[in-house]
Parts: sequence; structure tokens; C-alpha cells
Amino acid sequence: MKTYSAKSADVDRKWFIIDAQNLVLGRLAAECARLLRGKHKPMYTPHIDCGDNVVIINAEKIALKGRKREDKVYYRHTGYPGGIKETTPAKILEGAHPERVIEMAVRRMLPRGPLARQQLRKLKIYAGETHPHEAQKPEAYNFAEKNRKNLAA
Repeated sequence: MKTYSAKSADVDRKWFIIDAQNLVLGRLAAECARLLRGKHKPMYTPHIDCGDNVVIINAEKIALKGRKREDKVYYRHTGYPGGIKETTPAKILEGAHPERVIEMAVRRMLPRGPLARQQLRKLKIYAGETHPHEAQKPEAYNFAEKNRKNLAA
């Protein structure tokens, strides 16, 4: 018996929409990474992009458990000596681009490399209720019902 290996032409991509309101950030990011990689499909092949497209709305209303909103720190470096910068999720969520918190969490749950960058392009995140992907007919992915811990109560 031969091992099945999916081809790029065999992949059937769906569109999912997830409402991030009151969802726990880490659990949502892990599930999005799983959908983007295609690990939920029986035809999953590690070296082929067989994942689906994911649209996340209400990114500004994401929940962080405990004191992570104020205590968690994101670091980045400008490339210059002494150029380390830090910020918190609270500052990002109150700023102009609150969707970046989810984007960073999902990016860090994907493996590094060209395939992960290709998979990350299928992730669309919007701060509010509206999104321009109605023509793709995304089906609702009710992540909150999968486990009671997914909702921050």
C-alpha cells in the first residue's frame, strides 16, 4: 500500500468566518493555524498548502485571560544598536490596528518558512463586523461551541 500525498491541484479550499468576540486569544490562534495548515483534513500533507481561508471579524473584542492584556510584552528590534522596542497587547488593541494581536499569535504558531508565509496570506483579520469577502460565501465556524474554555466568561 502506498502512502497518499496530496497534490496542489487536488486541494479544495473553503472559506471560514470566525467571530472573535470574547474568544480566548491563544485558543483562537491555535485553531486558525490548524485551519490554515489544513491539519483538519484527511488529505493533509506537510509540504503542500492544503489549508482553508479564514476570515476573523471583531478582532478588537478578543479576550486575554488573566493579566496578559497588561503584563504580556511583545519585543521587536529596529536593527540599530540599542533599538529594542516593547509594547503590550493593551496598547495594540487600543491603537489603530487591533487585528495585529491575532496576526502575531497565529504567525508564531505556524512553522517558519516560505510555506507558512503562503498559508498566512489566507488569513484575513478585521477589527469590526464588516468584511469584503461576502462573495466567497464563507461558512460560519462556531469555535466557541467546541469547548467551554474557548469563551472568556
